[in-house]
Order: sequence, then C-alpha cells, then structure tokens
Amino acid sequence: MTILRQPTRAGVRDAAAKVAAVVPATPLFSVEIQGVAVAFKAENLQPIGAFKLRGAWHRLTAIEPDLRSRGVVAFSSGNHAQGVAWAAKRLGMPATIVMPADAPRAKREGTLALGAEVVSYDRATESREKIAARLAGARGAVLVPSFDDPWVIEGQGSAGIEAAAQMVAAGLGSATRLVVPCGGGGLAAGLALALPDAAVTVVEPEGWDDMRRSLEAGWIEPVGESPPPTACDALQTPRVSDLTFDVLSRRGATGVAVSEAQIRSAQRWAAERLRLVVEPGGAVALAAVLAGRVKVEPGLLVILSGGNVDLAAYGAVLAGTD
Repeated sequence: MTILRQPTRAGVRDAAAKVAAVVPATPLFSVEIQGVAVAFKAENLQPIGAFKLRGAWHRLTAIEPDLRSRGVVAFSSGNHAQGVAWAAKRLGMPATIVMPADAPRAKREGTLALGAEVVSYDRATESREKIAARLAGARGAVLVPSFDDPWVIEGQGSAGIEAAAQMVAAGLGSATRLVVPCGGGGLAAGLALALPDAAVTVVEPEGWDDMRRSLEAGWIEPVGESPPPTACDALQTPRVSDLTFDVLSRRGATGVAVSEAQIRSAQRWAAERLRLVVEPGGAVALAAVLAGRVKVEPGLLVILSGGNVDLAAYGAVLAGTD
C-alpha cells in the first residue's frame, strides 16, 4: 500500500471536529484506585460499541464525492468492520468487509445489520489483506485498512481530544500517562498524536505483544509462529504497521502484556465498579493497571476500547466459570 502522507496532530484535531458533528462524546468516568483518581474513557459506549467509527468516519469522508459510488473494502474481525459499515451507511456508500470465519457472531451480525457485504476467510490459511486488495482492485473501491492508514490513525486519535477536555472539566487535570489497548496500533498512535505531553503505554495479550517487543527492539517484530489462543479477537494482529510503529517509537512509547486471567478479572471489575460491559480486547489496558503492570498515579487515562461481547462467553466471565 502506498501511503501519500503521514498522520499529524492537526489531522487529529480535524478528525475530532468531524466526529463531534455526528456523534456525542463518549463518557469519561473517574474511579479511585489505590487512593488515586483514575480516568476511564468509555469507547465501548460508541453507537457501534467501539472506537473504530472514529477512524472510519474520518477516512470515508476524505474520499472524493465522485468516487464514493464505487464503495469501500475493509478487513476486520468485527469492530473496524462495524465502524466502516456505519460510516458507509451514513454516506450512502457500498461497503464490503473481509471477516474471519470465526469472528464473534455479534460482530458479524452487527456488520450485516448496517448493510455491509461480508466475505469470510480462514484466519489460519488465508491472507485477509490479499483478499481485500483483490476485491478493491476488481471493484475500483477504496481499501480502508484497520490501522495502516493516516486518516484512520487521526480519526482514532479524536478520542484523545475529547478525553483531554473531559479530564480538565472533571478537575482531573491533564493526562500524564495514557494506557491503551493495542492490536495494530492505530488507536495508540492516534492518541499519542492527540496527547503529545502524556507518556504512552500500549497493552496487548500475552503471546500477541508484538508492538511491545517492536518498541523494545527498535524495529518491527511480528507475532511468532503458533501464538497462543486469546479471547481478544480484536487484538490478533500478526504484524504492526510502519506508520503506527513510527509514531509510537518516536513518542517513546512502552508496552506491557497481560494474561487471559488478568483480562477476565478486568472485565468483571468494569462490570462491578463502572457498570460497563467491556470486551476482552477492550479491557486489556484496565487489566494492566489492576495487575500492577502500570503504576497508578495522578493523570492516568485508561482507554476502554470496545464492548462487543459474545453473551455466552461474557456470562461465563462474570460468573467466574470461564
């Protein structure tokens, strides 16, 4: 894919204005942990249940009007799929989403309900990127990656513009450290641009912590062969992109990994303390804080990135029978 420009903070601010014109700001909650007020940005309360509509809206509205009839093609396990489908529906554009056959049913059904066409593939044996590129080329559609795109990165960063204003309004001051879930790094990179004075900690599930290893090595390290199973379907990215890695490495971001048990504990904590439904991938940043992987300090901003759960699996997590 040829990138024509780099994501910028000015682009993030433009995206924030565009997003604010179509959806209300998601809530910011504050809860004391170890006697310190910690801020939680509830992106799980977006209309599609995740932050992904931000990047999708910024990207699709940047497409020239005379090209919109050709539509867009994206690949996603569910949250980006719904974000693109949501934006495309509002703009009257056709949308085709390449989704793994084992994607959560709720995410697949949500994507279909928004009017998108879904093309299934085998996560273990097929390349979603190749399938999507072939479809986009054949249809003359615009390919909308889930994180390897400057507009998408800027759009995700709009959550940081909102959160910064909300923290000040709530008397919490400025964000000094951002803790954010990370798959391909689009959200983390966008937030790093939006909040240039905050330290950035990305969080991934154990065995899928390629961004953490990449930041430590100074070059991109892909996920190894046969990574362990994880409930975090939204964070199963085999390789981060040059764009996201570049933004985060230049900002001096660091990373940590959390276990599946720590993620489930975080989901239960969110339900009990925040009264929020948070999916596994959306709960990893909270898991890192609760597990002591990130120091609790004033100015801590934690992103809850999604809430699209499989009800049976989520019920088992809450009941402790998972």
